[in-house]
Amino acid sequence: MKEILVISGKGGTGKTTIVASLAYLLEGPLVLADADVEASNLPLLLDSKTIDEESFRAGWEPKRDQEKCSSCGLCREKCRFGAIQEDLSIDLVSCEGCGVCAWFCPEGAIEMEEKEVGRVFLSSTRYGPLVHAYLYPGEENSGKLVSFVKRRARQIAEGQGYPLILVDGSPGVGCPVIASLAGVDWVLIVTEPTISALHDLERLICLIKHFRLPGSLVLNKADLSWEVAQRIITLAEREGFPLWGQLPYDKDVLEALHQGQPLPAVSKGPLVDGLAKIAWRLRENL
Repeated sequence: MKEILVISGKGGTGKTTIVASLAYLLEGPLVLADADVEASNLPLLLDSKTIDEESFRAGWEPKRDQEKCSSCGLCREKCRFGAIQEDLSIDLVSCEGCGVCAWFCPEGAIEMEEKEVGRVFLSSTRYGPLVHAYLYPGEENSGKLVSFVKRRARQIAEGQGYPLILVDGSPGVGCPVIASLAGVDWVLIVTEPTISALHDLERLICLIKHFRLPGSLVLNKADLSWEVAQRIITLAEREGFPLWGQLPYDKDVLEALHQGQPLPAVSKGPLVDGLAKIAWRLRENL
């Protein structure tokens, strides 16, 4: 079983569009996973149907038993985050889940409970099962949720004999990206010829090299700036990430997005030809 991760140093490079296209072009069998738990968009492009869902719990929050509480105010005195109000009610937005209030409560009126911070979904698509998630607004532990999504995808692949897992990662270089890199066999970097993308690519390459993972580069919308494109290609190849494709800007992408379909399902243009070559290279290497 092999795992391919598609990531980008910044948002808006076309990463999810490319993942959906590769799911179409690789022709399975494969398991899909969306590791962008704060903005999961892959299900929108694959006409997915949810078949199962479960809660994801991480972190702790206090629960106060008013019958046990003697209103001594010690919890409010000890709280460093201002989460205990004057009436001793608990502001869960301000609470950091440290547990000091429960620890010092002489009446045992406060207990720490594991809280639900998101939902994990298993959906069906015509290309294979898809695991994705939704992190509730303002919640933390996105890295743990990404790890949970990847673990569930691997369980499905191993249990049902799928030879390939294709993961749509999140932008940036933060905790979700680090979690998504764990255990992958190949990293496909998607970027674009802009100065901000070049800057973020430098950071992303440092992160991938830190974990000693092999990978390659896809330059999307390559014709936006040939000068910046050449700087990106030179950087990537110098760092050991060969160029696997220079994809042109294509207005057919907008039509595919409007229809909620992978690009190859609605277009036969030069962009699809470039994506087909990338899919072929993935099959040859993995």
